[in-house]
Amino acid sequence: MSKYFDALETRSEEQRESALTTRLPQQVAHAKADTAWFAESLRHVDAAAITSTAALAALPVVRKIDLIDLQKKRRPFGGLVASGWGTLGRVFSSPGPIYEPEGRGADYWRTARALYAAGFRPGDLVHNSFSYHMTPGAWILEAGAQALGCTVFPAGVGQTEQQVEAMADLQPNGYVGTPSFLRILLEKADELGVKLPSLTKALVSGEAFLPPVRDALLARGIAGYQAYATAELGVIAYETEAREGLVVDEGVIVEIVRPGTGDPVAVGEVGEVVVTTFNMDYPLIRFGTGDLSAFLPGVSPCGRTNQRIKGWMGRADQTTKVKGMFVHPEQVASVVKRHPEVGRARLVVTNPDSTDLMTLNCEVGVTRGDGLEAKIAESVRDVTKLRAEVCLVAVGSLPNDGKVIEDSRKYD
Repeated sequence: MSKYFDALETRSEEQRESALTTRLPQQVAHAKADTAWFAESLRHVDAAAITSTAALAALPVVRKIDLIDLQKKRRPFGGLVASGWGTLGRVFSSPGPIYEPEGRGADYWRTARALYAAGFRPGDLVHNSFSYHMTPGAWILEAGAQALGCTVFPAGVGQTEQQVEAMADLQPNGYVGTPSFLRILLEKADELGVKLPSLTKALVSGEAFLPPVRDALLARGIAGYQAYATAELGVIAYETEAREGLVVDEGVIVEIVRPGTGDPVAVGEVGEVVVTTFNMDYPLIRFGTGDLSAFLPGVSPCGRTNQRIKGWMGRADQTTKVKGMFVHPEQVASVVKRHPEVGRARLVVTNPDSTDLMTLNCEVGVTRGDGLEAKIAESVRDVTKLRAEVCLVAVGSLPNDGKVIEDSRKYD
């Protein structure tokens, strides 16, 4: 059996870009024609001209944090979904609430590829411990496992003793769920004196998969890999045996942008994960996940040729309240755009003497004596209606962690 799920994973960059020049304008045109939100937001966009990731970068970003308000204004899906009841197979609810549709196609969430990279194969029995209640997590993994030719035990969460009993009886090959719940199940099995020798592989998601947890599973003979997915997009990227970042799925386009903007950052710089999907039911164009990550240079040693990201590195929504007023990353970006001399910037909020203080650190190329600090401070006041100190720093001196606003106030 092949090492790879299909030939798409090992395409050349030229082949992948060539396919993009056809698929991307078609998807943009579909979103404009068949969803109310994109019909409005992309009304001045020529879909035929959006033939590359670079062209895509000029379009607006719709962010996950906006979905609650959008869905309240235009029920049930905020005008972002192209299909209706009867065409859709299921609808889910995530905290917010945010409602997510599921279409009727096989492997709708594109999970089979990630499962295959984690060692799952046709004929495996998969113990699925994601929740089947209202949220889509369990269904995302189940659809991919069944498309791959696996059988699924729908365990869900809780009832650990009964789950261990079922695992002992059924002897599953693999586990899907959160890494923390797998640890709980294994500890319960130890407590009950139950051996689970059949369990040799796992695909985990929903939380960080830290190296100590991975190594602890390996010590038990379980090779665990992680997938990065969201309820709106399905699988975005997945881990391979190389264990060097996560390979971007073939069914999406990923950009890393500076938080609060739609501007792509350089390879290696941390920013917000923005995804465009080719899903026909939910044709999201430049969907801001609110998650932080960074591209890794080069291609994976495993032979898969798509881009790689480092994995989940925190949240991009860094909105904070200063002196009773909200300050957003978008406002910091607005200030920076007024001053082309500034590269990256980071707003640090402290509270010396129990009084909020904002300091905007700005990377500039050379030492300046033309009153740039005062000009930037004036821009901050104009944009945020708050005063800030401005500190000019050397290029490359700000941390590469994706933070635009750092709240360092102490309350003890």
